[in-house]
Amino acid sequence: MKKVYLSDSGPKVSEAIYGFWRWNDEGQSTTAKIEKIINLCLELGINTFDHADVYGNYTIEEHFGKIIKSKSFKREDIVLFSKCGIRKSDDGSFDYYDTSKEHILKSVDNSLKRLKTDYLDIFLLHQSDFLSDPEQTAMALAQVVNSGKVNHIGVANFTVFQHQLLASYLSIPIVTNHIELNLMNTSAIEDGRIDFIKQSFSKPLAWAPLAGGRILSGEDEKAVKLRTVLEKIGARYNANIEQTAVAWLMKLGTLPIIGSTSESRIRNAASASAVKLTHQEWYEIYRVVGNSLNTDIGHE
Repeated sequence: MKKVYLSDSGPKVSEAIYGFWRWNDEGQSTTAKIEKIINLCLELGINTFDHADVYGNYTIEEHFGKIIKSKSFKREDIVLFSKCGIRKSDDGSFDYYDTSKEHILKSVDNSLKRLKTDYLDIFLLHQSDFLSDPEQTAMALAQVVNSGKVNHIGVANFTVFQHQLLASYLSIPIVTNHIELNLMNTSAIEDGRIDFIKQSFSKPLAWAPLAGGRILSGEDEKAVKLRTVLEKIGARYNANIEQTAVAWLMKLGTLPIIGSTSESRIRNAASASAVKLTHQEWYEIYRVVGNSLNTDIGHE
């Protein structure tokens, strides 16, 4: 799998990224399972790993850090992301957002400690905090970059206006926005998020690339119809439904975040980069999920 620049200011990442958002802590066995996944990803050319402080109830970074400490691979051979901004209430009954300066600085230090590393390649804000002071948030992001703890910054789940607001307070670039994007949810195409990320000379990262499995096994009419088209077009490339759905995202210039723990699913996503859909095929798939194109502009 080839490596691509995430933005004009870097870094270079693999075309598919592995994310740990679906992982839960199952004790000591979790470390071994994560190490097995890392080794598979590296074998397939996936060298980029996406974390957040809250994944696995604040445990997954620590398991990953044990593997880094064991030196089963070189730290410089991987690209490491982490995020903060989602917090649990004191009683654990609900989540809320916090991108205050104090929380960002503390979260970066905690993630570095858990991951057993001196730096993060990218640090992202997990959500936009409606109560944050954007100037203070920007100051915290600049501080962690200037200190060498973070090489690049990004955001996740931001709207265009939230992205623009934060960027207006920063002198350093936001290198990506992690967004939900798949053939069951193409809203990021229609609401301008994809366009704005590209305007910023960045590549968007698509989480839930298979819509949480709905594309593969959903029984609703939309999912069934989509699978029929994906199967038909995929057959031209000797590709299965999953590979074709991920190839559709890659054709758009997005990088999928793989969250599956299944070896076959990871292999399918990694090999999707070899499926080169044509313009016509991409739009044929796009239209089958209910996206009509305005083809009457300029015609009488």
